[in-house]
Amino acid sequence: MRLLHSIYSFYAVMVFTIFMIICFPFILIPFLFGNRWSWISYKFLWLWSWLFSLFTFIRFEIIGKQLIRKRQAYIYVSNHTSFLDVPGVRLLIRGEFRPIAKKELLKIPLFGYIVKAATVVVDRSNAESRKKSVEYAKRMIQHGISMLIFAEGTQNRTKELLQPFKDGAFRIAIETQTPILPVIVVGAGPLMPPGTMQIKPGKIKVIALDEVSVNGLTMDDVKSLKERVFQSMMEAIAANQPSQKDEIRGS
Repeated sequence: MRLLHSIYSFYAVMVFTIFMIICFPFILIPFLFGNRWSWISYKFLWLWSWLFSLFTFIRFEIIGKQLIRKRQAYIYVSNHTSFLDVPGVRLLIRGEFRPIAKKELLKIPLFGYIVKAATVVVDRSNAESRKKSVEYAKRMIQHGISMLIFAEGTQNRTKELLQPFKDGAFRIAIETQTPILPVIVVGAGPLMPPGTMQIKPGKIKVIALDEVSVNGLTMDDVKSLKERVFQSMMEAIAANQPSQKDEIRGS
């Protein structure tokens, strides 16, 4: 069984790499011409995500897409359990957006160039870097481009359904008066645990929850807003955990 898992993991990495190489110029080049053409890059990021899912037999069940209003900028707040969250979230979100990404992703060959072009890269250990990422996020929202923020700050490597949220997403939402749209990803962690290259086929749920209005809220409301979103996401993740039968069938 270990041998089969290793063979499949190698195959999945090759699928990731081959389709990334094919899509790479169509993703990167439009970004070089600014926000006017970046929507083309996101079309090809969607295509890459779809091809990766198709050829690796990792199925993304997309739920709640109808809750996302067209031409509405959001602060998307998602949990983060695995690298596999990324293609799933791309398949869910309408149009383009800018994720906030940690600087370590720049080290991934080829993919690092796309991270630099398509995301807001932040060094969380550097206060100036964090400040610049917030200012960039505000500018994107002013242009009608949504932000994607993994509110836990990094991949969840614990047995808890969620780790405590950072304040950043909620401060940006209140300051720009942009609604929050919570997104949960369920099932990605067991298929590709954080910090490993071991991958298994299976099904991942990507679910959009009801948007959360921030109209009239001030910075004094950051804590209560954060707790409200945390609680709604926690409940949704708990309600969508796979049953024992599903786990046995997928093992």
